[in-house]
Order: sequence, then C-alpha cells, then structure tokens
Amino acid sequence: MTAAPRAQYLKTSDGVNIAYSVAGQGPPIVHVASPAQSHVQLEWDQPIYRDGFEGWLAAGLMLVRYDTRGSGLSDRSTANISLRTLVYDLEAVVNKLQLDRFILLAVEFGAPAAIAYAAQHPAKVSRIVLINPVTVADFATRRGQVFFSTIDDWELFTETATALAFGFGFEGARQFAAFSQACVTGEAMTKFLAVAGEVGDLPGQVTTPTLVVRYTGHTWLAMEPTRALVADLKNAELVVIENTSGNNMDQQARAIGRFVAPELAGTAAAAPRERRSVARAAYQSSVRTVLFTDIVGHTEMMSRLGDTKGRDVLREHERITRATLKQHGGAEVKTMGDGFMASFGGVTSAMECAIALQRAFAAHTESMPEPLHVRVGLNAGEPIEEDGDLFGATVILASRIAAKAGAGEILVPDTVRGLLLGKGFVFGGRGEFVPKGFDEAVKLWDVSWQEQE
Repeated sequence: MTAAPRAQYLKTSDGVNIAYSVAGQGPPIVHVASPAQSHVQLEWDQPIYRDGFEGWLAAGLMLVRYDTRGSGLSDRSTANISLRTLVYDLEAVVNKLQLDRFILLAVEFGAPAAIAYAAQHPAKVSRIVLINPVTVADFATRRGQVFFSTIDDWELFTETATALAFGFGFEGARQFAAFSQACVTGEAMTKFLAVAGEVGDLPGQVTTPTLVVRYTGHTWLAMEPTRALVADLKNAELVVIENTSGNNMDQQARAIGRFVAPELAGTAAAAPRERRSVARAAYQSSVRTVLFTDIVGHTEMMSRLGDTKGRDVLREHERITRATLKQHGGAEVKTMGDGFMASFGGVTSAMECAIALQRAFAAHTESMPEPLHVRVGLNAGEPIEEDGDLFGATVILASRIAAKAGAGEILVPDTVRGLLLGKGFVFGGRGEFVPKGFDEAVKLWDVSWQEQE
C-alpha cells in the first residue's frame, strides 16, 4: 500500500495558503477534488480513493493533489470562496510545479474550477476528465432541491450523500461520512454550491478533449444537466456507468484509461512488473453495448435523387445521428455511409439513444420533403477493441440483429432485454432467428419507442 505523500504548502496570488502533494513520476495529472472529499493526507486512508491513486501511479503518471481553499489542510476561511478564487488555487499549484501541460481530472464540485481554468488556459490542459460534474441546473430539480435542503445539518447531509454515492449497503458509510466532515464544514460547502452558478457560458469556451463520466446511481444529479454540459463543451464525450461510485470502479478506470492513453504512450511499460497489471486494467476491453443503424431504402433513394441531392440527405442523417450519440454518451466507431456503428458503456444509455434516434428521424420525416427511416439493432458483450474499431461475435450479432429490423424499429436480443427489465422500456416479442455464422437461435424483441416517456 502506498503511503500518503508529504503535504506541502504554497501561497496563491491573493495570499491564501494551499496544501498540496505530489506522488510518482511521469506525465502529470492534476486532481481537483470535490471539497467534501479533499484532504491530501486523510484521503489516502480511504480505500476507494487510494486504489484510484495507486492506479494512476502504476500507469506511470505523476499525481498532483491539492486542497482548495476552505477544505482539507488549506486555509479554512470561507470569506473568499468564488469561481475566480478557486481558479487562483489551481493556477498556484500549476505555477509552483512549473507544469507546461497536464491532464486535468475533476470530481463533482471540482468541475466548475476545472472548466474555468481550461477555458482560460487551453494550451496548458491536454485532456479533461469530469466525474459526476455538478451544474447549477442540478440544484433546480426536485431531487436536487430536497437533497441540498439538508445541508444545514452537515452530519445528516454527509451521511445521506455517502449512502447515495456508494449505496445504502456500503459498509464504510459512517467512516466515509466522518471523513467528509473532516474535509469541509457545512458553511463552506454552502459557498461551494454557489460557485456552480458562476460557470455561465464557460463550457462553450472549452475546446480541450473532455471525457464526462456519469454514474446513474447518483440520483441527486439529474441526467439532463449532464447531457446539456456535454453538448456545450466543444469536444466532449459522455460515458454513462450503471449504479453508483461504489460499484463498477473498474469500468470507470477502463473508460478513463482509454481516453488518456495517448498521453501515457510508453509510460506504463516502465512500471515494475507487480504494478503493471494495475496499469493494464485501464486498457482492457469491458462489457460494451454495440448499436448499429442503417437507412432503410438507401439505394433506392440515391437512385431517385441522384448523387448531389442524395448526399445532402445523407449529411442530414449524419448530423442527427452524431448529435444524438453525443447527447447520450455514445462513441462513434465508424460510419458506413448509410449507417453507423457506435458503442456505449451502459445498456440503458444505449437504449435511450436508440429511442432518441428514432424520435429524431420521425420528427425530421414530418417536416422535410425527403423521409429518413432507419433501423436500429443493439447487442451487449465484450468486443475486441483494436485501433479504434470493435470486432468479434458481439459486433457481428449486433449487425445481424439490425439487419432484421424494419423502418423505425429497434431490435434487441433476449440478453439485452433482460438487462433492461424494470427500467420502463416496453418490449414486444419478435420470435427467433439463427444469425448467419452462429449455431444457436437468438430470441428477438422490439422496443415500442413511441410509448416511452
């Protein structure tokens, strides 16, 4: 187990003492924690954080951690907490360590400062990772209003937040809540809540490649504000992970590992053998949901319209598909001219995207002279990932299923239907078929997307 690195201090441009720590060697990653989970010494006693930190070190990174003003071992005054001063804290750390370029990782309430810094210093940040970023819109939802109404009772608030973040069966809930209480006061946390409202249009100024990781089990955060944030960021993708942060941490590690891999080229190999297996976990393939789309009647349309007008229709198809994939965290694998192949970290987000696609094309067909009807097929499994493409039986079956769908239909196998039971989707049986190249019959279901709300 790695010991907590030595806590050091620096002074910001406005005279605030900030605690920070540095561990490891290699390309730097600067971690902007949420204030309620920020303590450069005590956080190493929390297994869920320590394991993540050790994973970064095993991958050959230099991990930079700091406590923003008002939290952890830094000055605890709450008089000067604002988005501007939180950026001062991050600037001071970067300047102290003379970092020319680095990966920026921010969690929950750390996201506003990371977004503001990246907007102001685009040349400094190579990639951004935002985990469960908090936006001002989250406070306006019914769940958000109920959740944050308890913040005056800081003990109750931290215990509730711990249960929501890690699950009500989390054995270390009381210990983790006590850790949060040691990181920040309720008075200071109220100030940090207000900071989210200062972000404004800054996301639209961020051009750095950004990965947004969102856990569905964090029910006090609404999905729509997260999607809106991803849409505002100029170069962002969304990975939706089922359940809470206490589960599927390996899926988070793989998603982030794939995203930051270009920054780590050649570094993991230098790690000692006993640590390389930890680093490799970030690059291994995981369970993915593969989605195929295809325009129905594409050949006939091109013959009827001709190349120029037909291509105009295809561009509209591509625009709609790519915008919808981005909104739902889908990663475009490739386009085949009249269709797309995409992958998702969660089956729920893949199905929501499939429904959104059919709705978007239905709306387009109602308002445009040339109709666009697509078929959609999904499958879930462990595809082989190589050079940005996906291969294997999971992908082939998804393609075969899509080919069985008709105009405006979404088809899934029985395995995907089982994963989606109880989540509000309406299925209808479509019988069985034996896909080409497979020995066993596959039971198919269609999704009544017109009935989904």
